[in-house]
Amino acid sequence: MSVTAFILAGPAQIGGYLAVAAVLFALGVLACATRRNAVGFLMGIEMMLNAAALNFAAFDRFHVGTAAAAGHGQIMALFIIALAAAESAVALAMVYSVYRTWRDIDLAATSELKG
Repeated sequence: MSVTAFILAGPAQIGGYLAVAAVLFALGVLACATRRNAVGFLMGIEMMLNAAALNFAAFDRFHVGTAAAAGHGQIMALFIIALAAAESAVALAMVYSVYRTWRDIDLAATSELKG
């Protein structure tokens, strides 16, 4: 198998990638809307960010444009992955702090931290 055939393996049209990204984003929104605990909420946000990264990478793969624009979608996907990692680290530190104080990670309990 040549390198070009390996790189271009996968669906020949963008529709498959967009469908997977739409399902990931919808599941992320559903997780954020229905989860009461903070870890489930964070997992929903991660799924939405992964859907956005998949869209950037898919549009970059199928973009027919100038050679100067090649790879911009992949670079944006890497920035999204870095953002997701930083968000997870900060948010999990906050969840740990709330758990240490209240012995629960229910998001409704965090409203009592005011004042």
